[in-house]
Amino acid sequence: MCGLCGFINKAKKEEKEKIIAEMASKIIHRGPDSEGIYADNNIAVAFRRLSIIDLAGGSQPIFNEDNTKFIFFNGEIYNYQELKKDLEKKYKFKTKTDTEVILHGYEEYGEKIVDKLRGMFAFVIWDTKKKEMFGARDPFGIKPFYYYLTDDMFMWGSEIKTFTANPYFKKELNEEALRPYLTFQFSSMEETFFKGVKKLKPGHYFKYKNGKMDIKEYWDVEFNEDRTKTMEDFIPEINKVMEDSVKHHKISDVKVGSFLSGGVDSSYIAAQLRPDNTFSVGFERAHFSEIDQAKELSELLETKNINKVVTPDEFFNILPEIMYHSDEPHANLSAVPLYFLSEITRPHVTVVLSGEGADEVFGGNDTYGISDRDRKYRKLPKALRHAIGKFAFNRPWFHGRRFLVKNGLSPEEYYAGNAFIFNENEKDKVLQPKYLKGKMWYEITNPIYEKVKDKDDVTKMKYLDIHLWLPEDLLLKADKMTMAHSIELRVPFLDKEVMKLAQTIPVDYEIQKNTTKYIFRKAANEILPDEWATRPKWGFPVPFHYWIREEKYYNIVKEAFSEKWVNKFFKQDYLLKLLEDHYNNKKQNGRKIYVIYTFILWYKEYFINER
Repeated sequence: MCGLCGFINKAKKEEKEKIIAEMASKIIHRGPDSEGIYADNNIAVAFRRLSIIDLAGGSQPIFNEDNTKFIFFNGEIYNYQELKKDLEKKYKFKTKTDTEVILHGYEEYGEKIVDKLRGMFAFVIWDTKKKEMFGARDPFGIKPFYYYLTDDMFMWGSEIKTFTANPYFKKELNEEALRPYLTFQFSSMEETFFKGVKKLKPGHYFKYKNGKMDIKEYWDVEFNEDRTKTMEDFIPEINKVMEDSVKHHKISDVKVGSFLSGGVDSSYIAAQLRPDNTFSVGFERAHFSEIDQAKELSELLETKNINKVVTPDEFFNILPEIMYHSDEPHANLSAVPLYFLSEITRPHVTVVLSGEGADEVFGGNDTYGISDRDRKYRKLPKALRHAIGKFAFNRPWFHGRRFLVKNGLSPEEYYAGNAFIFNENEKDKVLQPKYLKGKMWYEITNPIYEKVKDKDDVTKMKYLDIHLWLPEDLLLKADKMTMAHSIELRVPFLDKEVMKLAQTIPVDYEIQKNTTKYIFRKAANEILPDEWATRPKWGFPVPFHYWIREEKYYNIVKEAFSEKWVNKFFKQDYLLKLLEDHYNNKKQNGRKIYVIYTFILWYKEYFINER
């Protein structure tokens, strides 16, 4: 696990060396163990290393045998030892790393090497003779890869903050990013909040030469139900593939631990891994902590649980730092407990396994569920339900709104993912006209839905979440918050072999009445007690909406909303009304307040304080 950055332009070698060193200094947290820099008159590349595999010999760049190609790589390849056996017949290895396997694999298989890799990765390979680059990002987007391409420069990196140290980079706000952000709570477009800076999509590779970048998709999930198997057939297969995934994901030359909440996903990983240490976090307020359940399971597994209770003062004090590490504004509240969870983990282990992705892979999100009440309502004429759903969707929140929308509209009409904060009418009220020109939320989701237009509703939602919610929210915060503390996070549910099986499981095996992720829970029950296998989805609940009804924290947010420059983006009277109504318990505006508050904190970090 590491961080990389680099650029290609016409600057001379000496200037490039100075610039790339400054860029690399921005991501020391990603790799505190060592630094590797290469620069010539064509290219400058830097690498910050967090040593996991081959501690003595794994420094980068790593060159091939005739020094015509070199690689900079961020991530882990879990099947590198199997791949290496074939490559050793033809290539001489200088290290014991997975990095060198990718390099020689590229020499042997060309771009097809990406099809053979099992793991998480973002890498670039530079051909010093042909002056061309090959790069790729893993199928699920576990590892980030940003790039910036102009007529004069091609630049890339694990984090956008490296770009800000390059004098050839023009730092500008992408004015079109704010509108969709207010719905999704994360940066949802290919272009980021920094104008011209884009994200390489998961499951894509690129070739760059002579100022031109050619991007191609190499992997996508393909849902194809296997009706020849019963639920009883799938259950042992799930446990077998997950056992194998955890076995591969624990390969390391340093200590490995496990994050643990009280939910089934992280509990299942911990039970498979049986680490020496598990790590948990919670809040003081009742119903916002699963530390007790995590400690109880840790005792059953005979592991030590290390935990922390986060105070509201700690929460508000750390938010600017979290926005800095996030690179872009990010309003998933669970990023904060994850930041503190990583902080308490770092003194004990360098690698940690977690349960991200289980809901998207095995159908666990609450929205996927279909209750008896839903089924009864759906017996009404479709046209009537649609009209009611459309009416409810365009109204502010009220009790029963979600039910009417979900059972009246198709996913394409209402489902943008786990978060839906501001609708389009509300954005017209809160945003200044200049920032209303961004995409509507459905203009972002429609191209994704189009690829599964003939599938059932649950499959459509899963496909959307795998391509949007998972890489742009869950995995982004997982990477940025753990890397802020030099922790390598691994996610065994997001494995190509696991997905190969999961994409064949019929939807009705996953969704049973009020229970989501049903078949996985049945599989988990074979290694977990009933209490953990059947526990409802929990996540990282944060009592933010309670805190801002206390005068101290209400005033903190009010001060931010009242700053003069905020009027550039938002209609401040509307902002303050949102806050006042929430403070006075007239409305539940916590999520809306937080998505705006985090944008304000992020903007201060990158455009006012300019860290």
